[in-house]
Amino acid sequence: MMNDKDIEDYHNIGKAIKYNSKYNYHDGKQITDEETGKRVYEINSYRLPSVTTILGATKDQQFLKDWKAKVGEQEADRIKNISSKRGTSMHKFLESFITDVGYDDLTELGQAAKPMAKKIMEVGLAPVDEYYGSEVTLHYPGLYAGQTDLVCLHNDLETIVDSKQANRPKKKEWIENYYLQIAAYAMAHDYVYESQIRQGVIMVCTPDLYYQEFRITDHELRTWKHRFLKRLDMYHDLKFDEKEQANIKMKEEDFKNE
Repeated sequence: MMNDKDIEDYHNIGKAIKYNSKYNYHDGKQITDEETGKRVYEINSYRLPSVTTILGATKDQQFLKDWKAKVGEQEADRIKNISSKRGTSMHKFLESFITDVGYDDLTELGQAAKPMAKKIMEVGLAPVDEYYGSEVTLHYPGLYAGQTDLVCLHNDLETIVDSKQANRPKKKEWIENYYLQIAAYAMAHDYVYESQIRQGVIMVCTPDLYYQEFRITDHELRTWKHRFLKRLDMYHDLKFDEKEQANIKMKEEDFKNE
């Protein structure tokens, strides 16, 4: 039997989400660092590494290596390229719905992404009462930056939302980086805007429209924040080691040239 909240969510399906200008978000520019080729954000004249760059540099790559060895490098790149383009289109559909701005993508991948976005709109976004920002650039001064899909009031909790396309259903233990992303964004939002983000929601949809939702709140969200900070420490250790190795190599080259 549906309770009052379920009935309200049902009637909200397909309706535009109310905007609340509670937070005045800073602008940030996403660029590719010329030296490293990695994604960074330029905010207030400072360049900060992206959350995805930090997580990519510190995650265990063995599963990815095994998968590439199994399907082949060329097939792996093809699958990755299709997934990336379909995910980009899905996010554009979602952003246009949230901000109530018209958008369509008539490409083959765009038409595949459209029903995926609609599934997230109908199921995932139904409990969203209002939103504060869509495709919001967030940063923790001096440490990192990134872009989250949505900051909103979800089931009466201020929430960070990230939407993901997936080629197959996910298990919780497979998506550690998704949780770490959410935690990093929540921490940055709270620090810069003096907010109290209490929840993170990850909305996942496959091309055959299988929808999954993963939530973390309060204590569990704090746990993932601590885990992200450990990864951030690992990242800085790696960067320090890279600089040390570069300095040693330069000294060796100078010695040879003497």
